[in-house]
Amino acid sequence: MRDESRKEEILINVTSRETRMGLLENGLLQEVNIERSARRGLISNIYKGRVSRVLPGMQAAFVDIGMERTGFLHVSDIVRHNNGSTPAEDTAGDDAAIRINDVVREGQELLVQVLKDPLGSKGARLTTYITLPSRFLVLIPKGGVVGISARIEDEVEKLRLREITESLRSELACAAGFIVRTAAEGADAASLRADMQFLIKLWEVIQERCRNRAVKSLIHEDLPLPLRTLRDLVTPDVERIRVDSEAVYESMKEFSQVFLPQIESMIELYKRRRPIFDLHGVEDEINKALERSVSLKSGGYIIIDQTESMTTIDVNTGAYVGHRTLEETIFRTNLEASLAIARQLRLRNLGGIIIIDFIDMEEEGHQERVLESLSLAMARDRARHQITQVSPLGLVEMTRKRTQESLEHILCDTCPSCSGRGFMKTAETVCFEIFREILRQHRQFEFNELLVIAHPDVIGRLLDEESGGLAELEEFTGKPIRLQSESLNMPDQFDVVLV
Repeated sequence: MRDESRKEEILINVTSRETRMGLLENGLLQEVNIERSARRGLISNIYKGRVSRVLPGMQAAFVDIGMERTGFLHVSDIVRHNNGSTPAEDTAGDDAAIRINDVVREGQELLVQVLKDPLGSKGARLTTYITLPSRFLVLIPKGGVVGISARIEDEVEKLRLREITESLRSELACAAGFIVRTAAEGADAASLRADMQFLIKLWEVIQERCRNRAVKSLIHEDLPLPLRTLRDLVTPDVERIRVDSEAVYESMKEFSQVFLPQIESMIELYKRRRPIFDLHGVEDEINKALERSVSLKSGGYIIIDQTESMTTIDVNTGAYVGHRTLEETIFRTNLEASLAIARQLRLRNLGGIIIIDFIDMEEEGHQERVLESLSLAMARDRARHQITQVSPLGLVEMTRKRTQESLEHILCDTCPSCSGRGFMKTAETVCFEIFREILRQHRQFEFNELLVIAHPDVIGRLLDEESGGLAELEEFTGKPIRLQSESLNMPDQFDVVLV
């Protein structure tokens, strides 16, 4: 059902090596997805793999699917049975829990699907529980039940969709399970039948490919970003989809004619000279999403720090002083920050453990209203998430499903100067390190003079503020010390050379 207060628009920017998608809500960028031809995402791809190593201690196995790093397959993601359960669930009544050695062995061939892209040094997360999505349905070959998306809230509509889906399964003699997607709300039986027939045929094709292709082969690749966008992101709230490539526009029109005729009229070819991502300041919003600090309209701000283990978010009042009491000022800042945080999590695609440090609120009612505001704002997020209550330390802990690299990891690289630490040693600190290194060299080696090679800022300080210390060292060692500026050095990098 359409929310009249929300007007969404999708912009797709295409170049020869990169495709970008921006989802806007009421003119404000909410989501970005980037796909590069040299590094396409692997999620939903299906591979014929071989188990390269079984790890009983981790209850998992590594599977070679032909990628640089082997994929990770946990026992809970192995061999779903026709009732939709895992082996562990099937033996829940047994004394001994299922073990990884009971279900896979080294050298075994498996048909696996990618759940999560490789992240950092980790390989892709895999499952043998294959799912094939279409516009309205998701096919579960190893399942045998019909599920309905939790986002469909109307109980009458849920019952209608379940009855239609069950009837179609019987009509088409299909033993597989299906999940009815949110987009199916209001769909007629003919549309659901077409989806089901397509998915059944696709699964037959995948099985045939698996029989005929070699191990470590790609069996089925998910749709490219523009077509995935049509399949997964077009809701009743979307008013139009604009794309700046004629070739991609034609492929999207053809795809919609076959699978999504009801949205074909929404797709527009963008022909203006102004870059499409300059509309609504999308390019600027992407650049802002790479910054550590996010300004709030009130004058407050939030600080977002992404680390390997978690993301931390700190809320500050900044220049906002309010008009009433301090408690009211804090409450208003936290309320505004909750909306900004929900948007930034989607925009930056931040996942895993997230710790939010709202400004301490004395009134319990204020805490509840801020949490409620955060939950409502996060309800629009397609990624699965969970939010806890305020902890005794005043922190809000939450999780958000991580499936792809964050925006920062896609667009940025580790700083070569600080190696990702986010800080550098001061010139003063480096000068004292140089002094200690000179003393170390003096005690161990014989030399005529010393040559110090360092960054211009460090050399400047040695010639100015630290010139007295340098003179004392020359007197102590009895040797001259020459200085050489090297702009290619990092600020905290130096060499002490014996001459």
